[in-house]
Amino acid sequence: MTEMETENPGRGRRLRRWLRTEARSWAVMLVLLTVARTSFANHYQVPSGSMEHTLMPGDRVVVDMTAYGLRVPFTDVVVVPRAEPRRGEVVIFKSPQDGTRLIKRVVAVGGDEVTLREGHLWINGKALAEPGAREIERFPEHVAALNLDAGGGPDITSLRIPQGQALVLGDHRGNSADGRFFGLVPSHALYARAVGVYYRRGEGLVWKRL
Repeated sequence: MTEMETENPGRGRRLRRWLRTEARSWAVMLVLLTVARTSFANHYQVPSGSMEHTLMPGDRVVVDMTAYGLRVPFTDVVVVPRAEPRRGEVVIFKSPQDGTRLIKRVVAVGGDEVTLREGHLWINGKALAEPGAREIERFPEHVAALNLDAGGGPDITSLRIPQGQALVLGDHRGNSADGRFFGLVPSHALYARAVGVYYRRGEGLVWKRL
């Protein structure tokens, strides 16, 4: 007998019985929660200012892991395809350069022609900046609040996006390592869509839909 069983034999038997029954249930639940977090919903903490003024450093963002398809947990294998990424959506993906997890905005998809001049976008010949509000760009279903205090960064001249690819940029156009540096991103590599900000430094709990 162990020392514990010598002191209290009943306690040792209860512990073994708990390990045989309850511990297994708890382990299964933890596995299911991990799978759910990987496959359905998650959160992301914004690490830098590359998406200002839409997202600020330290923002905590709710992420929809199923927006572009249901994937096998811990893999990039899509088992149930869903929507394709659309212009204006804020997305999560791994950098083609070094695998770092990034958050950027999809500004153009397959078939689009893009011009970027002094930080302002033209998609298929149409300017996205609002007249009189040059730091606001309107996509069909989303609004980008730009930060141009560092200029607009590298320009883009009449770039045609191939099918199955997407151009991603930061809203802080002069301070964002984005598609102008690492190139286009395959649409299937965009594995989650940012839904909204639920926490911001200095404000606490908030809800700012993206």
